[in-house]
Amino acid sequence: MSVRPIRLFGDPVLRTPAEPVHDFDAELRRLVQDLTDTMMEAPGLGLAAPQIGVGLRVFTYYVDDQLGHLINPTLQLSAAAEIDDEGCLSFPGLSFPTKRASRVVAKGFDVHGEPVTLEGAEQLARCIQHETDHLDGVLFIDRLDSDQRKLAMKAIRSAEWWGESLQQVKVSPHQTGGSAY
Repeated sequence: MSVRPIRLFGDPVLRTPAEPVHDFDAELRRLVQDLTDTMMEAPGLGLAAPQIGVGLRVFTYYVDDQLGHLINPTLQLSAAAEIDDEGCLSFPGLSFPTKRASRVVAKGFDVHGEPVTLEGAEQLARCIQHETDHLDGVLFIDRLDSDQRKLAMKAIRSAEWWGESLQQVKVSPHQTGGSAY
């Protein structure tokens, strides 16, 4: 088991688009295992490679007792949308109402390079979109309406973890109770 530190908001890696995976090798399998171990330890519903400082298009998820991963995802989103509270392991202790497509079809690959199609609604759809956003350097606060974004930034500035050295990697000090992605 290899639990890695989770990067917090303010770390530039979270704003950097991740590179596609080209090598489906033992190193990639170790990365997926590290992501899974870290996500389960946090605990969270999903974790993207940039959140542990790795700039590759890989994420893991654990929603409704369904554990998995997706590499190099592409998404097809439903036109219907819903707003629900969303949090993030890179924003410990915070959550805000975020608009997301209510259904998603995600296509990508597993650790062996085999094609995978993942269909989700509700919490799984939200998780897939959230983690894929991480791979594009987009954070859930970017999806908030302007009033909620102002509230989020105020909460971030008053959070106990804000203002710590951005070069120092910290493990989230908060339990999320399974409500963060």
